[in-house]
Amino acid sequence: MDILTIIGILIGFGAIIGGQLMEGGSVYAMLQGTAAIIVFGGTLGAVLVQYPASTVLLAIKNSRKVFLDPRVDPKRVISDIMNMSAVARKNGLIAVESMIDGVKNNFFKKGLRLVVEGTEPKLTREILEIEMTYIEEYNDASARVFESAGAYAPTIGIIGAVLGLIHVMENLAEPDKLGAGIAVAFVATVYGVASANLFWLPVAGKMKHKLREEGIMNEMVLEGMVALSEGENPIMVKDKLMGFLKESDR
Repeated sequence: MDILTIIGILIGFGAIIGGQLMEGGSVYAMLQGTAAIIVFGGTLGAVLVQYPASTVLLAIKNSRKVFLDPRVDPKRVISDIMNMSAVARKNGLIAVESMIDGVKNNFFKKGLRLVVEGTEPKLTREILEIEMTYIEEYNDASARVFESAGAYAPTIGIIGAVLGLIHVMENLAEPDKLGAGIAVAFVATVYGVASANLFWLPVAGKMKHKLREEGIMNEMVLEGMVALSEGENPIMVKDKLMGFLKESDR
């Protein structure tokens, strides 16, 4: 688990609830089903209008990356490429074929197949660069789904506030009904602004960060596959690929 994501969400919403309690307010006063339906339902509807189903589904899939750390260790990938390079220099590229099934990363596996099949290094680079470009493009679109939700939520919250005030104006002659309308008005605004700034936008930002890390690893794999195809020395391959790691990981 990415514990910082969990802690950040808990601190953000906890601060709002804690502030409400410190002022003598009630948590139940912030629980308004009508406001929740208006804000979250309206935000979801706007997002579904803006994006195709494939992008929304990819966004849901990629949202797991926000709460989970990557399963693939870059240092392990470098070690695997070094071993493959040593095997290829000793027994030829065909000897690496038996190692393909042990590779879990799809981009890595595709690059390895290209190398084993004897694809020219230049063509291998071109094929992997094209795939990498479109992986990044589709993933960026999935992150923008959450950014859009963060942009819509506050506005939908204002709509909820206006609807609440309309309800208040309709019932001026019945004071016992005014409280519910005023509550919806203010709570809808809180839901919209809080969800945007404590969830939707931060999730989009964390997702972009995680996806960029995946992109860097794909770039590293690409260079490793080209080096493997060209039969470079394993030590030289390691020195080249270590340049993709953060200073603290080297």
